[in-house]
Amino acid sequence: MSNSDDSSAGPRRRARPVRLLTAAVFALAGLIFVTSFNTSKGTNIRTDASLLKLSDLIHERSQSNLELEKSTAAARDQVDALADRDNGSTRAEDAKLAALRAASGTEELTGKAVTVTLNDAPPNATARIPNVPEPQPNDLVIHQQDLQAVVNALWQGGAEGIQVMDQRLISTSAVRCVGNTLILQGRVYSPPYKVTAVGDPGALKKALAASPALQNYQLYVNAYGLGWKVDEHKALTLPGYSGTVDLHYAKPLEPATP
Repeated sequence: MSNSDDSSAGPRRRARPVRLLTAAVFALAGLIFVTSFNTSKGTNIRTDASLLKLSDLIHERSQSNLELEKSTAAARDQVDALADRDNGSTRAEDAKLAALRAASGTEELTGKAVTVTLNDAPPNATARIPNVPEPQPNDLVIHQQDLQAVVNALWQGGAEGIQVMDQRLISTSAVRCVGNTLILQGRVYSPPYKVTAVGDPGALKKALAASPALQNYQLYVNAYGLGWKVDEHKALTLPGYSGTVDLHYAKPLEPATP
């Protein structure tokens, strides 16, 4: 009898922990559902559609910088007009100032010009000539060094002024790329990229052809179809640089007074 009671009591003792475990699982599941609801607030948390993507933020800041540049340019025009009216300078001084403005890139520049257009290769590009390996992703996009090579060659060819996309370059301009996206003076651009230089078209095109970096670029043009186009203009006007010209530099940290 005692053996029968023991055998019947055993399963009941083992079942109780199972019921407790089941209850704990349901409680934990409920907690997860509540937490998920509070986190998502009714949105789909499996997507990032409700979040501001980094690319959106970059383009938003780029547009904001464009508006600030327009405002800065208008204010500079007013300051220059007042300075020209009230500075009491001589004609020689005015001529010297005009020459400095032209050299600085803050004034419009008109003349014969050359435009170089660079573009990514098609995303499905393959080798176009024999004995060339199939391209890697980096072989099919424009890189920072490609744009820099064009700008450097045009300066070397005697360019009087250079514009990249819709912005005039000055002495402090930096052509930088993140991936295949150009960041120039606070604004963002995607290919195709256009670089325009005012100067002697023959000398400019000769400098482009003589550049070792661009000779290497031409190998990728022929092998994989990277974009390369050179156009000549009989007369073209580059806008003056309209951004800030303030220089920022590091200062030594003064030691703390004991």
